[in-house]
Amino acid sequence: MRKKVFFLVLLLPVLLCQCGGTERVSPELHSILTADESNMYALAGDTAPDGGCLRMRSRRLSGPFSRVFNDSNHVHLAQAKAGGIVPISGPQEAWTNTQGIVKVVSDSTIFIDSLTHSYAYLKPHAAELLHEIGTRFRDSLAARGGGDYRLKVTSLLRTDGTVGRLRRVNRNASSESAHCYATTFDISYSKFICDNAAGTRRSFEDLKNLLAEIVDDLHSEGRCLVKHERRQACFHITATVSEKCEKP
Repeated sequence: MRKKVFFLVLLLPVLLCQCGGTERVSPELHSILTADESNMYALAGDTAPDGGCLRMRSRRLSGPFSRVFNDSNHVHLAQAKAGGIVPISGPQEAWTNTQGIVKVVSDSTIFIDSLTHSYAYLKPHAAELLHEIGTRFRDSLAARGGGDYRLKVTSLLRTDGTVGRLRRVNRNASSESAHCYATTFDISYSKFICDNAAGTRRSFEDLKNLLAEIVDDLHSEGRCLVKHERRQACFHITATVSEKCEKP
């Protein structure tokens, strides 16, 4: 019983009353549920410097982002369904369908953005992939001369209600999203978090190319599917299922 209560408390952000496909939660309650004031990494960092940046080399990809990262939505969905949760359509399903997901928090490698249409939860294998991307980015940056930057994560787990809200402001958003299975996340390639403006300065263009190199490596390793999203300026990434992954 205590375990069940613990998970219900952990999943408060998704235990929201829904009506007509829209999740009803006040901005004040949403702020309380998602805030993490004890986490120093939850701070957005310094204003990124726009001058005096040192150039950084990265491996040239085999083509433009739109061609290299072009896994289709139905392929993302198939993989998400294979390794994810049952999408949440109402509070009565939350306990049953979300067992096994973990909360994702900002750390020394990633920054969880202010989420307006998703919640910071993923299946363990997807959370592991996200943190590995962040770790490879940090380590590669250090190996190439430094720079105190983190990746900005802009979307994670969505519900039927958040997808409905998103489609009202973004007509290109899919009605059936891989994000609903807790296997998929978006990383911005146009904005990065700068934690020390006095340190080695890097241009966002060079940081974007470094991120693309890392994502391309993981894609080649079969660890993920990737879609280059031009309008949202992000890499839409779904973690693939391996033998060590838990079954949904």
